[in-house]
Amino acid sequence: MKDETKCLHSGYTPENGAPRVMPIVQSTTYTFDSTEHIGELFDMPTAHMYSRFSNPTVECVEKKIADLEGGVGAMCTSSGQAASLLSILNLCSAGDSFISTSTIYGGTVNLFAVTLKRFGIECIFVDAEASEEEIQSKFKENTKAVFGETLANPALAVLDIEKLAAIAHKNGVPLIIDNTFATPVLCKPFQFGADIVIHSTTKYMDGHALQVGGVIVDSGNFDWENGKFPEFTEPDESYHGVIYARDFGKQAYIVKARMQLMRDFGCYPAAHSAFLLNLGLETLPIRMERYCENALKVAKYFQQSDKIEEVKYSALPEDEYYQRAKKYLPKGSCGVISIVIKGGKENAVRFMDGLKLASNEVHVADIRTCVLHPASATHRQLTDEQLIAAGVNPGLIRVSVGLENVEDIIADIEQSLEKL
Repeated sequence: MKDETKCLHSGYTPENGAPRVMPIVQSTTYTFDSTEHIGELFDMPTAHMYSRFSNPTVECVEKKIADLEGGVGAMCTSSGQAASLLSILNLCSAGDSFISTSTIYGGTVNLFAVTLKRFGIECIFVDAEASEEEIQSKFKENTKAVFGETLANPALAVLDIEKLAAIAHKNGVPLIIDNTFATPVLCKPFQFGADIVIHSTTKYMDGHALQVGGVIVDSGNFDWENGKFPEFTEPDESYHGVIYARDFGKQAYIVKARMQLMRDFGCYPAAHSAFLLNLGLETLPIRMERYCENALKVAKYFQQSDKIEEVKYSALPEDEYYQRAKKYLPKGSCGVISIVIKGGKENAVRFMDGLKLASNEVHVADIRTCVLHPASATHRQLTDEQLIAAGVNPGLIRVSVGLENVEDIIADIEQSLEKL
């Protein structure tokens, strides 16, 4: 099936007489015929037994997203941050390190550089545009993964996924890609060598600003028996000696994440949240097409304004990532544009406060146009050096173009720019 069909039919197939629409199983618990059966599930949780780490409604959405990305399995989380966290904790323990590109979401920078450091896990930040030799020099014996974003938030740099995949695999570690802005409709990182994909489903997948969520998708392609990941090849005593690589094969990574981490952290979404997410997924392909169409027109409008210093949008032929976007994002570059207004932070704030249709809010990738000043908000906790590394100029504004009539969006922008 093509993506448009998968978004409507994958994950849930009604049986004879069952609801056509995926039902909400609003239950924390499930009953069983015997005490022995429940005991077996605590040894090997192969069925739903408690909604802290699995639920029938959420499972349908997990299957749909895995199918869209071309993976062997997925696990939903309560937020995109939780997905980022668990994707790393499934590989790294105290004393380990991993590599991340510096142009990533500010909240992820803080998670990696500050919080994980308290856990004894080191994040080594690299310039994604550095040479393979320079990135290679950052690897250590204890390095367990490489992390990057398809489309960086908010720098909108397009990642050379194949390059990072080759470097990661040369060192025997997986490549984790945050595919939030692109979604599987615009880019499928597994096709370019990525091993794990994560999303903040709060963004385009939901699309309506209704629920916070995340997801981890396993490609099933990485060889966990290469000697670098004993936690996959040695018995897990917390599950009576299960060996993930042996017992679950291609699904070893995602099963381990659920059996160990979701069991202990419990950051699982509610069934109703998954139901709302599914509604968003059903229209994702048609929405992404319109987001891209509207954003390109808005980006071209910004280009011709003498109030704008720089426009970052990889679908523009003048953009530094245009050629790379043609490879990784042939269907479009999502609905997010980054602009730098002349006059720095003061004018950026005046422009945003002057908008009437677009909302000034801490969100992105909504059906409604919204704006954000990253240096004051999502990247506020970063140092000046980290802001520069993340591609965040003090005058930079993230414009998330929505699905309103594009003439109305441009008229709103125009009336606010005229006040500067």
